[in-house]
Amino acid sequence: MSTRLDIKNAKRLVIKIGSSSLGSITGGLNVERINRVVAAIAEIRKSNTQVVLVSSGAVAAGLSPLKLNSRPTDLTTQQAAASVGQSLLIAEYAKAAKEHDIVVGQILLTQDDITRRNNYRNAKSTFDALLSMGVLPIVNENDSVATSELRYGDNDRIAALVTHLVGADALVLLSDVIGLFDGPPEFNTSKQIFEITGSADLAEVQVGGTGKSGVGSGGMASKIEAAAIAAAAGAPTLLAHVDMVQDALSGAEIGTLFHATKSTTNARSLWLAHASVARGSLQIDAGAANALTTRGASLLAAGVISVQGIFLEGDPLDLVIDSGEVVARGLSSFDSDDLSQMVGKSSDELAKSLGPDFARPVVHRDDLVLLGANSNTLDS
Repeated sequence: MSTRLDIKNAKRLVIKIGSSSLGSITGGLNVERINRVVAAIAEIRKSNTQVVLVSSGAVAAGLSPLKLNSRPTDLTTQQAAASVGQSLLIAEYAKAAKEHDIVVGQILLTQDDITRRNNYRNAKSTFDALLSMGVLPIVNENDSVATSELRYGDNDRIAALVTHLVGADALVLLSDVIGLFDGPPEFNTSKQIFEITGSADLAEVQVGGTGKSGVGSGGMASKIEAAAIAAAAGAPTLLAHVDMVQDALSGAEIGTLFHATKSTTNARSLWLAHASVARGSLQIDAGAANALTTRGASLLAAGVISVQGIFLEGDPLDLVIDSGEVVARGLSSFDSDDLSQMVGKSSDELAKSLGPDFARPVVHRDDLVLLGANSNTLDS
């Protein structure tokens, strides 16, 4: 059972702060909040806690210099704002950290740094080196070259994946709300939820979009997903208001605590479920879907109805049933050209017509993870 003291006692901690907590609708950065967050980090580091800070805010910081009145909706202008704003953002953090004799290091991640396994390992080595030298790594998506993640608030997900990547004991999500509510926080009828122990606690929760400042890109849904990823890695998540950061890091009874699961998900499954990007998809029949979801079987060519996309052997694929639901993701044992010849054929047929190597599973169960309703990472 997780408690808020797990945050205070963590030896390695990931803290994420969003754009809605750092910027305003008229542009610019809230320097006072940056100073407050860094001061709180400096205090917890005195207990030999290693901290990684994941910070949004590059786009928000770039609005004022570019004379933009609000967050742009088109990708090109977003990227221009991020390019201008990132240097301003890291400069403010470096200035605040210097007051506490802390050296900061900037890490800009793209989707490939998380989704490609070699890049993933290299990133881990960089984090380990920085933390061993007492540096405060400050992570942001490389928004000036990123694409869809600019629009979907992926820094929440990035923070959860970094939690797993660095082996952190806990994740803290700092936001412009005091916790998770069962409805819109601005409604008097909405009640705060203080503990989430599993998916059943979320059954009646209504989640919304961007924060009150109008410069954020995430929302409560992305924070719940981040908590689920961290939970599966064995780390509890605390969602709290950014202005209560000192209390959050000291174990105070504030915010919403998402408990870690009792049984953790292995690294390969976490990567497949949350960090990989499908390069194609396979529509599978009901029998194959049942075998995957209830018996933990591998996917054979006989259960494949159709092949979508162009991909190579080893690429991640979504496994889709007739309704369009993605039930699993796995690594393909074959490229798309070969698979197109194998659809619907038994292993014996394939061995005779194409050779024994083609009798292998299309996706081996060791390279497969269940998704959606078949696997909820908030449940132990």
